[in-house]
Amino acid sequence: MMNETLKKEVPIIGLVLLPFIYLAYLWNSLPEKVPIHWNYKGEIDDWGTKYSLIGIVFMLTVFTYVLMLVIPKIDPKKRIELMGGKYYQIKFVLVTFMSVLALFIIHSSKSQTLSSPSMVFVLIGLLFMTLGNYFKVIKQNYFLGIKTPWTLESEEVWKLTHILAGKLWTVGGLLMIIFSLVIPEEINFYFFIGITAIISIVPIVYSYLKFKELKKGKS
Repeated sequence: MMNETLKKEVPIIGLVLLPFIYLAYLWNSLPEKVPIHWNYKGEIDDWGTKYSLIGIVFMLTVFTYVLMLVIPKIDPKKRIELMGGKYYQIKFVLVTFMSVLALFIIHSSKSQTLSSPSMVFVLIGLLFMTLGNYFKVIKQNYFLGIKTPWTLESEEVWKLTHILAGKLWTVGGLLMIIFSLVIPEEINFYFFIGITAIISIVPIVYSYLKFKELKKGKS
């Protein structure tokens, strides 16, 4: 059983290690001072030593992976375990996203320029689309999904809210990708913020209204 579990984790562990391998490959060619943060226009707004890249990669990949390993074990409802292979797929998607983001940051630090700021929005759009497709299978829990007092109170509200949220995140992610490819970067940022706000706020409001509706129907 332990060997089977380890075999399943090997691909994810490989994704976690990939940015570290890339960083080690570039290490001697990196300048002592490298950019570590860019604004939405792709302009450098913070610098650090090349050692700071180790911390950034660690937080993005190792921290995300360890967190995803721990969550099922500390879930009070033990509902995440019921997701089985679906939770593994979500973990794989999140670690892949963080690994690609880490590789992008390392590459941009080496070149000292963010050659394509819109690429970050494309990656986030892909992440939103992927997670949106998994929302309908996320069981009621305290860690993943749309966690409001009303979704946590009612399993029916949780299910209905995540069906809606799944559609919104999928469409929202697709729009982010399209806008990132056809709209100027300085304008696209505001579309990104607007779409993120909509797909975040609408499910919260919906969960409240649906909870009140169901409660009224039972009274």
